[in-house]
Amino acid sequence: MGFHHVALATRDAAATHRFYTEVMGFELVKVVASSTPNSGEGYSKHFFYTTGTSGDSSSDQSGDQGMIAFWDIHDDEIGTDFGVDLNRSAGLPWWVNHIAFDAPTREALDAHRRRWQEHGETVLEVDHEFCVSIYIRDPSGNMVEFCHTTRPFTPEEKARALELLADPRPELEKEYSATIHEPLAATR
Repeated sequence: MGFHHVALATRDAAATHRFYTEVMGFELVKVVASSTPNSGEGYSKHFFYTTGTSGDSSSDQSGDQGMIAFWDIHDDEIGTDFGVDLNRSAGLPWWVNHIAFDAPTREALDAHRRRWQEHGETVLEVDHEFCVSIYIRDPSGNMVEFCHTTRPFTPEEKARALELLADPRPELEKEYSATIHEPLAATR
């Protein structure tokens, strides 16, 4: 069972919209404008993007593959001084909390990377052995990822997963290779 959507607050709806349509390649499919439950005086816009299935957001107009949504909040009781960077708000390093989207093929992953580079992004690529991931941060500072799973999980991995989860001092895996891809255009 997949998830329907992940929702995050934003303080800059215009920058968020540009990033998630132009840089990520998603499509805005719905905006719900309503009063906030706080005071009845404020309002919010809850806006939804379909994430698609292969980097082509038009391939999934219903959101069946999951969506990402944002809150644009206009309420004096809530104010505007709220955290929108998940990691900074939690006091964690930039790489901990992140949102990963599926890239079903290596070609799709490479297309996402090129689009990011063409939008002025420096892209981190890591080969984790079972998957290859690319990473950048959105306008709020949240890390986003496209990930391509390169092989199925083995029965041994699945059996070992519970052991590792319960192990208070697990054997560490090797370091995986990382590549930095420089922007192909001026930074945003």
